[in-house]
Amino acid sequence: MRLRQLVFVSNERDKLGKKICDLFDLKETYNDAGLINFGLENVLIPLGDTFFEIVTQVQENTTAGRFLDKRDGEGGYMIIVDSSDFEKEQARVEASDIEIVWHGNRKEENIQARTIHLHPKQVGGAILSIDHMNPESAWLWAGTDWEKDINKTLVDIISGVILQSADPKLMCENWEKALGKKRDTGNSLDISLDGSKISFVSDSDGRGEGIHAFRVKALAKDEILQKAEQMQLLQDGEISLGGVKIILD
Repeated sequence: MRLRQLVFVSNERDKLGKKICDLFDLKETYNDAGLINFGLENVLIPLGDTFFEIVTQVQENTTAGRFLDKRDGEGGYMIIVDSSDFEKEQARVEASDIEIVWHGNRKEENIQARTIHLHPKQVGGAILSIDHMNPESAWLWAGTDWEKDINKTLVDIISGVILQSADPKLMCENWEKALGKKRDTGNSLDISLDGSKISFVSDSDGRGEGIHAFRVKALAKDEILQKAEQMQLLQDGEISLGGVKIILD
């Protein structure tokens, strides 16, 4: 299992997408027309073979719209984990007390994409999706030719996500159950995945339960921070973008 895609929700998809691309020297790669079934439009931005996605509401009464109201503005919305054994993970979740709220099975150009979305209130903090691609090198949510838009001038891949809660220990326990993985040993509330991790902290900004930060493996940290300052994206020395902190590893 590893983090493959982190999702922002915003009322200004194009504006936020441009900021992300300008800051990290990235390119937009794909808009998934199928999201209109959820009342949404999106854009995908590759960081190596991982992705930022921005979704925006284009119809009334969507889950994304309710999220914007609940957290009083844009922010982190969804976490997509790529699993090498989808059948095993689906069976494990089905045997637990966590409800699967959506099943997806999509085929295109000899690629099969499978996904399950877990009940966000039972997991906490964000919508968790467990996905699998066949072949494993593919990522159909970003189309079929996203590799041409990869640029590793400043950043490599997504390396983590931090969730905040009034009770981070309880939320960590919920995610342990959802992912079928135990937290790391020691006092920290971290669940390590392949090349990435999910961490849990106390709510420190008054916005309540949700995503606090996305982590990115930086290849030119000083240059990114300099650009962030020029773009007026630094708050107390930290990058703030799309309603989340961006931490450079």
